[in-house]
Amino acid sequence: MAEKLKHLSPLKGKILVFGGVYSNLQALEAIQNLALAEGIAPENIICTGDIVAYCAQPKACLELIKNWKINTIAGNVELNLCEGDNDCGCNFSEGSRCDTFARQWYPYLQQELNQEDLDWMATLPEFLFFEYSGKKVSVLHGSFFNTSEFIFKSIPWNIKHKNFEALKADVILAGHCGIPFADENNGKLWLNAGVIGMPANDGTPKVWYALLNDTNGTFTYEIRSLNYDFETAAVLMKNKPLPQTYAETLKTGIWDNCEILPEIEASLQGKTIDFLGATG
Repeated sequence: MAEKLKHLSPLKGKILVFGGVYSNLQALEAIQNLALAEGIAPENIICTGDIVAYCAQPKACLELIKNWKINTIAGNVELNLCEGDNDCGCNFSEGSRCDTFARQWYPYLQQELNQEDLDWMATLPEFLFFEYSGKKVSVLHGSFFNTSEFIFKSIPWNIKHKNFEALKADVILAGHCGIPFADENNGKLWLNAGVIGMPANDGTPKVWYALLNDTNGTFTYEIRSLNYDFETAAVLMKNKPLPQTYAETLKTGIWDNCEILPEIEASLQGKTIDFLGATG
């Protein structure tokens, strides 16, 4: 892999954050169109990893990200593909629903991607660092200690705090868990923009991203939903060796199971997600 840590020049202006493309080209094209409409340059766009996974068009998604030249880190899927491992590295319980599905979509990625694709993924760092609006910002996928670790809002703050200490960060931009949230404590902010490749288990097909702003020298953030052509994304999964229940999730917004979720997040299945902008 490339250098694990990459330092960016200080950033100014509006920043777009998203992750979990999951081979969903239709969602990726929608977020790119949004960036163009908002006038956000590639150097101010951050992807928190897992460009490829569950959906039908992994190669096209890699090509779009590569040509877009945005700031991207490697998720656990990219890391494990590059290592030649035989699974995605999420440590699902053997025989569980998630494990069964991973045994379908992960081999599909290996079949669809070539050495050139793997070589490009191997250039991706695991962490980004930059200064923004007077804050030290770090970008990671799961956690600093484990790229595959699921950090949800309900996870105790002391676990999140260890990441802030290790990274010496004021703001952490994270991915992996699939559900957007913001968690603030003692001047620190853990911000997960959610993912664009799959709905957030809220009963709608919309997906999620975040916008940061530094207007008048004040750091603010918003978590927003995104509409896209989920019908096409679902249709393209048919007749492919992919979990068809994931194609249904694209349309219903309901996950097949809640195996990876803590009790609090599992209890929120099918419930509306609402966010208000906040100041950090």
